[in-house]
Amino acid sequence: MQQTWIILGASSSMARAFVRELAARGDSVLLAGRDMADLAALASDAGLRGAPLAEAIAFDARDPVSFGPIIERATAVEGTISCAVFVGSMPPQSAIDADPSLIDGTVTDSYTGPARFLHMLAPLLEQRGTGTVIGVGSVAGDRGRLPNYVYGSAKAGFHAYLSGLRNRLGRSGVHVVTVKPGVIDTAMTWGLPGIKKAAAPEAVAAALIRAAEKKRNILYTPSIWRWIMLIIRTIPEPVFKKLRI
Repeated sequence: MQQTWIILGASSSMARAFVRELAARGDSVLLAGRDMADLAALASDAGLRGAPLAEAIAFDARDPVSFGPIIERATAVEGTISCAVFVGSMPPQSAIDADPSLIDGTVTDSYTGPARFLHMLAPLLEQRGTGTVIGVGSVAGDRGRLPNYVYGSAKAGFHAYLSGLRNRLGRSGVHVVTVKPGVIDTAMTWGLPGIKKAAAPEAVAAALIRAAEKKRNILYTPSIWRWIMLIIRTIPEPVFKKLRI
């Protein structure tokens, strides 16, 4: 059965690599984001790589009016509909401390906007009775840490939402994967202090494909982050609040 993927935040490095993987295996893609010129070029590349359908479509997590046309376009496509969410923003914690109004955009980009879109998409997925949702969160959502706790809180909320959505959609044959990336070589991590070795987006994209095929519930990528975060989560709070990690 033909599969069409809605890619939210398709211009990100991880999303680009994921789209290339999908196109090479013959899946169709609806590339959603704000930079239409960039998305049009990405759609052209996906078509050349083998995607039967590759279209650019406007999406802004902060503008719910942009959600409806994507749902309508997906409804018009036959076969399996799947969705991968790569949307998010992470201003420096110091910038948020100086201007708390930045919290609103961070939470909308990283949690409430994507959640609202997925909630609008859910009835279509339930009707089709098949497909996959991949929600990209972050290891930052596993515990509030001094360097990025506002962003982490947004991703923690998104993780909880995906868990509930997995419970809901699983009853109709749709699987939801929660992805918790560690340090990935993307625009979001460029220039961050202490970042010495980041995983390649291509490796992450391949891991996402495998996780979807194996119906994984939660994926830490690279896998070492499962054990790193296990240690961080088990540090007693009296000790943890004195650390700068």
